[in-house]
Amino acid sequence: MSHLLTFLSSLAGFVALAMAMSRHQREVFGKALAQPATRRWRLAGWACLLLALVVVVFREGWGLGLVLYSGHTSLAASLVLGALVVRERLRDARATPRAAASRRSA
Repeated sequence: MSHLLTFLSSLAGFVALAMAMSRHQREVFGKALAQPATRRWRLAGWACLLLALVVVVFREGWGLGLVLYSGHTSLAASLVLGALVVRERLRDARATPRAAASRRSA
């Protein structure tokens, strides 16, 4: 159970940190968020990553806990990055056929 909590906290942390970046805010929300909202996303992201670290170190100790934390955060960051890349490519793929169709009909 501690592995699941560590992984989900890491995943939530990296999602929040991604949403704290103006580029990802524009892609997901359509506009950059105000500075206070961006700070809240960043704070939430670091808090989730700290929670993940505390949970795994408390359950497994410093030696194994840090190794597991590294693995969980690596997997979580990779999934968030992959999701952002797939989302952007799907958006581009949907936009491309429309642009091509409008050029053909003109």
